[in-house]
Amino acid sequence: MADTTYGNCCVDEVGASHVNADGVIHYGHTCFSPTSTLPAFFVLGKASLKVPLCAHKLCEYTIKAGKPILVLYGLEYAHAITEIKASVGTQSCFKLEICYADTMSPVITPSETFSSMNGQPELSDGQCANGCTIEENNAPYRIGGLTWSLPVGHRMEDYLLFYVGSDDSAFANILMTYNTCETVRYDATEDLLVNDFSQQKRILKRRYFLIEKAKDASIIGILVGTLGVAGYLHMIHQMKDLITRAGKKAYTFVMGRPNPAKLANFPECDVFIYVSCAQTALLDSKEFLAPVITPFEAMIAFGRGSEWTGAYVTEFRDLITSSPVEVKDQSEARFSFIQGGYVEDFEQQDVEEDVEDGVSALVNITEKALRVRDKDSQTLMNGTAKSGAEYFAARSFHGLDIHTENNFPEPFLIGKSGRASGYKNETTE
Repeated sequence: MADTTYGNCCVDEVGASHVNADGVIHYGHTCFSPTSTLPAFFVLGKASLKVPLCAHKLCEYTIKAGKPILVLYGLEYAHAITEIKASVGTQSCFKLEICYADTMSPVITPSETFSSMNGQPELSDGQCANGCTIEENNAPYRIGGLTWSLPVGHRMEDYLLFYVGSDDSAFANILMTYNTCETVRYDATEDLLVNDFSQQKRILKRRYFLIEKAKDASIIGILVGTLGVAGYLHMIHQMKDLITRAGKKAYTFVMGRPNPAKLANFPECDVFIYVSCAQTALLDSKEFLAPVITPFEAMIAFGRGSEWTGAYVTEFRDLITSSPVEVKDQSEARFSFIQGGYVEDFEQQDVEEDVEDGVSALVNITEKALRVRDKDSQTLMNGTAKSGAEYFAARSFHGLDIHTENNFPEPFLIGKSGRASGYKNETTE
């Protein structure tokens, strides 16, 4: 089906529906996102890997770390994990605790979607792709087609993550999700270990800045970044409800892969929410007119009282199963770190009553008139436009002015003729 409308890692159900397909065989890199309507079979690639060198690096770093190791990898290196296990078992580090992730079943059907508690498709009879059994007393973890379990009482922070693969979207997803874990990456093409991820730490700081910027937004655009991942419609409705309860205006856009030129056509939107799979959700919006955030960041930004504890969720299906965010009373002004002052999200609405006596009307007028103000007039600031129509009405340029009160045709005016260096009606020296 060649190029896809959205991310290449997702199953192209839209393209398959054009030919009335009964199923899809997906070749190459994938995010293992569950499908909505069609069953899918994943055929993973096989990248070259020097097993002895990788096993030696793993043992060398394991002895140096002195803590349990969890081996994760890109799906293109899944074929070599069994050989790595055997090679590590023959070396001096075999006595240390080393856990290996396993790949999920390559077959996904829509009926299995949301059958588990965390919104991931369940494997039949608790089996992994290589026949491993997930014990009931262990906590299962799944991300990007990988699955593993830890003993009871152990946390992810107790393990060092040893990732075999390239620096791609799958590895960035792991770094963002488990940002509190010590991580090292083995580059198979260069045969070296990389443990400097300061760039990813700066990305986390920027994501927090975008959350603070989104809190000041009044008009929010919801970008549909997938039409095949199961649960995307539920998440869109959940985002609309969250935005509405926060007193803001929401618009939904379906435009394929977003770029700065496309989003620049909607200057009234202060921020965009990108609903897509986990590996394409982190969109670098430095060149965009308005920032682009994830549903997880939107729940923190628009949920009054919500705080970011450092944990990060890239999979929107994990947010569907979570408890809804309670939006507190929006009448109280909040402090904006971006504007440096208190901001009122929206004005108090007039009390709509069919019959209102004079006393209650006087009380309402008095409450709106009496407002405590600081000496600095910028201490309390009001929000911006609340809808697209209000935004365009406040613009200085509205296009050509049409005077409707004058219905008579205007006389024609004869313009200048000639060259710009000297028109005919201009006097020449």
